Amino acid sequence: MKGLSILGSTGSIGRNVLRTVDAFPGRFEVISLAAGSNVDILAEQIERYRPRLVSVATPEAREALARQLDLSGVRVETGEAGMVSVATSDGTQIVVAAAVGAVGLVPTYKAVEAGRDVALANKETLVIAGELLVSKARETGARILPIDSEHCALHQCLDGRVPESVARLVLTASGGPFRERALESLVNVTPAEALKHPTWNMGRKISIDSATMMNKGLEVIEAHWLFGLPGKRIDVLIHPQSVVHSMVEFVDGTILAQLGATDMRMPIQYALSYPEVWSGAIPGMDLTQALHLDFEPPSPERFPCLDLAYRALERGGAQPAILNAANEEAVAAFLDGEISFLAISETIGAVMDMQGVSDIETLEDALNADRGARVAARQLLHEKAAVHAAAGH
Repeated sequence: MKGLSILGSTGSIGRNVLRTVDAFPGRFEVISLAAGSNVDILAEQIERYRPRLVSVATPEAREALARQLDLSGVRVETGEAGMVSVATSDGTQIVVAAAVGAVGLVPTYKAVEAGRDVALANKETLVIAGELLVSKARETGARILPIDSEHCALHQCLDGRVPESVARLVLTASGGPFRERALESLVNVTPAEALKHPTWNMGRKISIDSATMMNKGLEVIEAHWLFGLPGKRIDVLIHPQSVVHSMVEFVDGTILAQLGATDMRMPIQYALSYPEVWSGAIPGMDLTQALHLDFEPPSPERFPCLDLAYRALERGGAQPAILNAANEEAVAAFLDGEISFLAISETIGAVMDMQGVSDIETLEDALNADRGARVAARQLLHEKAAVHAAAGH
């Protein structure tokens, strides 16, 4: 039985991880769970899986949890320290890193430092401190197994292949809800419109990243660290059907693609069972049905965030961390109705240029770059919010 701990257990990925656990009784023991402030769902998870340790965001959330159920036999911690305890808890063999955003960086790094395998759904961790995380994994022997459907697909296509045989990686993208919308109308996009993803049912922040295609930009940086290829050999293609999750082109001109249903339980099962392959918990594809596959390059004018991510990867150092921090702040401001949709990419580009390039040699360097970029982004966003309000939005 494999000891399992989850960072972000009440989110979409965390809940699907536990659905996968349910599909394979006797294979996993849930050791510990970390959540934010959704104590209602966490309380249900505690009753069902009886973890030894849970973590919530604040002391207030801990009090709310204690009012809902008897916590005898369950240790409850809070904040970042609590997440680190979950990530390094005794008996854990694999940690699912599914907390959204930069909050997942420190606990995921500590899990790798402790030699725990990590099933990684938090792409921001590798964006902010990829070199540190990959280097620490080599040192401790921890494996980083991607849960993102695109990187899981690449992992399957590359498994057992020598790097010298690879010409390029191709990440596919649905194109989000605005793939065919008139460019001039994007200035009037509302948060409700941007949250309507055509393929996946995701959290709010990730849905906005899909609409701007920043999610693909972050995935390009993640793929660079996971698979060791430079950005110029990692391409993105829009594939509206979302059937092909990623492809690898080899130096002989052949292409290997991974196809599958649009269900996050598939990459989750792959990561949790690796290197074994278990019978699927969900039905496979029916290839006797009509299969139509379209591919097109993304428009730089429509998706400037993708270009910003490539630029951050090329500049290196702290630039990817700055990109991620500015994006998180800008997306939050957009969701709160404070800025326009187009102001997201404008803010990110401005903060990247303001902060410049500095080296990331320690975890503290990465955290400082993140903090500095957030301060700069908030100042810019405050100015943009005033303009947005004055325009009557």
